[in-house]
Amino acid sequence: MSDPEAISFILPARNEAAALRIFLPELESAYPQHEIIVVDDGSEDDTVAVCKQTGVKCVSHPYPKGNGAALKTGARVARGDIFVFLDADGQHSVDSVKSLLNIYHEAEVDMVVGSRSVSGQASWFRAFGNFLYNAFASYIVGHKVKDLTSGCRVINAQYYRQFIHLLPNGFSAPSTITLAFFRSGLSVVYHPIEVSARIGRSHLRPIKDGLRFFIILYKLTILYSPLKVFLPIAFLHVLLGFIWWALRYNFTESLPHLSGVLFVAGVLVFLIGLVSEQITVLLYQPRKPR
Repeated sequence: MSDPEAISFILPARNEAAALRIFLPELESAYPQHEIIVVDDGSEDDTVAVCKQTGVKCVSHPYPKGNGAALKTGARVARGDIFVFLDADGQHSVDSVKSLLNIYHEAEVDMVVGSRSVSGQASWFRAFGNFLYNAFASYIVGHKVKDLTSGCRVINAQYYRQFIHLLPNGFSAPSTITLAFFRSGLSVVYHPIEVSARIGRSHLRPIKDGLRFFIILYKLTILYSPLKVFLPIAFLHVLLGFIWWALRYNFTESLPHLSGVLFVAGVLVFLIGLVSEQITVLLYQPRKPR
């Protein structure tokens, strides 16, 4: 068994040689006794060479698999009991890492997420999109989610490994693990951090990936808390049934066929949601770390 205080720094990287050349020596100097893992996600630049120059462990994908796939690869090879996930684009600082680790140990929580301010977003469009994501996620989990997509976070490695099979290969992996922790009753706290402008070009496509992310959030809702989706739909069916009955027959005649169909559909949707809610409980039963 590894040292309980062992930390594994995991940085997914795709064509981030310029940023890594600056950040890796700083991280190594601050944490020389802990392992640093860069997961090269099919880079076409000098990412691998930079890692060799700095003596940092590098695991390479033969082709780009996605940010989430890189996170999972890093988690599988890491030996630490604490995972520190960082973006490799130069946005995060060693000072932010230290503050998150201090919160993690002092508050004795299971995950600490670095929360970016509006000024720390790449653009107003990204800031608005993250606002919508955070609001939707807050509705799902019933707690305030301050930064759903932040790539800077400190996590209990044992719990992370238990949910690794739920994580997608794309950019929504941080969001998925956040919802999984909330669903399992694990402790998640947010701590404000300052971020710098990224070095190089972002791989995120605002419109295409934004629409895709909303679809992923919908899927996560089904996986995380199905009643949050099924209950409003069931209520809408019943409401439409009453509206049809009231407008067409003014409640003076017996129940019309269409209203009856809507009522039955509403009940069935509710029951499906109820069963789905019970099934999801089986997915989120974390074991106590040894």
